[in-house]
Amino acid sequence: MTAPYPPHGRTPAGPPKWGITLPLPGLTIDRHRFLVERLPDLGYTDVWSAEGGGTDAFTPLAATAAWSPGLRIATGIVPVHTRGPAVLAQTAATLAQLAPGRVLLGIGASVPAHVTDINGIPFDEPFKRTRDVLRFVTRALRGEHVAGDFDTFSITGYRLPHPPAEPVKVILGALRPGMLRLGFTEGDGAITNLLFPKDLPTVLGAVGPQPPGKELVVKVFVCPTEDTDHAHRASRPFLAWILNREPYRKFHEWLGNGELLAETHERWAAGDHEGAQKALPDEAVDGLFISGSPEECRERILQYHLPGVTTIQLYVSLPPEVFVSRSRLLDTLARLGPAAG
Repeated sequence: MTAPYPPHGRTPAGPPKWGITLPLPGLTIDRHRFLVERLPDLGYTDVWSAEGGGTDAFTPLAATAAWSPGLRIATGIVPVHTRGPAVLAQTAATLAQLAPGRVLLGIGASVPAHVTDINGIPFDEPFKRTRDVLRFVTRALRGEHVAGDFDTFSITGYRLPHPPAEPVKVILGALRPGMLRLGFTEGDGAITNLLFPKDLPTVLGAVGPQPPGKELVVKVFVCPTEDTDHAHRASRPFLAWILNREPYRKFHEWLGNGELLAETHERWAAGDHEGAQKALPDEAVDGLFISGSPEECRERILQYHLPGVTTIQLYVSLPPEVFVSRSRLLDTLARLGPAAG
């Protein structure tokens, strides 16, 4: 069932868009065409990609635009430090030629591990850099000539030779109030992730009134299996790692989850990474990386559909037995997603 109406003066939620993050773990992008072609039949409206230490964000979206031309394509997210502002604008404009009116460019600060540790780029002034890139990209995508000094970079002068004929939405990966408000005041919305359903009213309260057309995307992590041991083995190392990145540690402290995660933070800070994994409470593992039968997972996913949430973006970690056939993989995603309702 849809989650209860929250006290933020919002109108009742309409049907959200449903997206899936590609590539699926364990399946290289060249093996996704059959899946992408069938996603609309399963009720999915979007394909999302992300960029950290694995697949780049844009190649899966270009392939999706060719394989299933009705889907929205979106990045969630691209780090603002690892590409120049003009390159980001060019890439989004090029994608818009393949999917006019169906492109969302999600950008954000990311974490030092994805910026400095593997790219050798300083993780300097993440909020200001995100704000400056947002301002540059939104102007460039409107076809404006952009020149001058921003706080974190200077532009001699740039204009897109072929700005998108239909708008590209630019949204921010946002966790705490400053970035959330920036996404809604100067961008087209925000993406939040790795939070409990009970935390969403706090995020919605920080966002405030949402003008029509703005996006609030909630990324939900799912492992559709009734083998709890497998689900924990698949999710616990990732959760221990990400929740001990400074932006996520501060995010959960703001949400009021600091005490729940205190021991894993203490052990990680002491250099005991294995101990930090073990100290992560099952309550956190099960709440932040949903597992169970596809039907059970779907019921819990729907808890994130509060008024104000426009899109549910799934990150799906499938158990090995689902990969035995294409039909089983498609059946699992069908039972997990919007068409099952």
